Amino acid sequence: MSDQSSVVGTRRLDQWLPKMVVAPSFVLSLIFIYGFILWNGYLSFSESRMLPNYDWAGTVHYEALWENDRWWVAVKNLGIFGGLFILVGTVLGLFLAILLDQKIRLEGALRSIYLYPMALSFIVTGTAWKWMLNPEFGLEHLVQSWGFPNFTFDWLVNPDYAIYTVVIAGVWQSSGFVMALFLAGLRGIDDSIIKAAQVDGASLPRIYWRIIIPSLRPVFFSTIMILAHLAIKSFDLVIALTNRGPGYSTDMPASFMYTMAFERGKLGMGAASSTMMLAMLAAIVVPYLYSELRGYKKNG
Repeated sequence: MSDQSSVVGTRRLDQWLPKMVVAPSFVLSLIFIYGFILWNGYLSFSESRMLPNYDWAGTVHYEALWENDRWWVAVKNLGIFGGLFILVGTVLGLFLAILLDQKIRLEGALRSIYLYPMALSFIVTGTAWKWMLNPEFGLEHLVQSWGFPNFTFDWLVNPDYAIYTVVIAGVWQSSGFVMALFLAGLRGIDDSIIKAAQVDGASLPRIYWRIIIPSLRPVFFSTIMILAHLAIKSFDLVIALTNRGPGYSTDMPASFMYTMAFERGKLGMGAASSTMMLAMLAAIVVPYLYSELRGYKKNG
């Protein structure tokens, strides 16, 4: 009987041990992620100003948010930055992955060089590019010292072009990571498919365009989702590179939220803008997850 009870006890321990290990992180995530999301959502409908106030105010903060010109600038900048960041980062990462997929020499060294920017924080990236693009001692000054006195590159201090400097820095940091995703996808494709297409007389560019790239559809979806997530929550890169300027010409929803909640004493509007950012992210992630789950069900 004692042996049987010990076996039963061991089985119960084996069943409960994984749950006991996962439970603390699950509870903490439930409280500090989803709990604060719900709390932030309630604050966006409250009368909160400098401090939380739990009196119900309805949609006042959302109405004020969408009537705020600075919020519209932030949304426009997100559209410009997000669109170019995703498009250029994806195309450049795919191009680099295809180059490395040709089994060239020094592939390991080149892969490390391309991946190195991703090891840096956005604060470091923004600070470095702020130095390089500064008209007084950066790229413009360097080219002029080479004998081209009429060369100008003042995008960093030009309100109409400053947002594109954020795109440049963001693409520089993320393209190596995108390259790694696509390279993993390329290395997972069966070589026999490529060899069969070559036997049929298809050229290598045609093979990539018609066969290989379409088969990377899951990688494209993952890349777009990751880059869109980075674009929506981009804060440190903007602060380090342009500090939302000149003026607030490079303001983004994340920096707008920080300004309203912690600098202007408008906690309710900051919570409303944060909720809108969550809605933007959900609009991207939910359809992706739905399509993936639907694909799994179709495949049994």
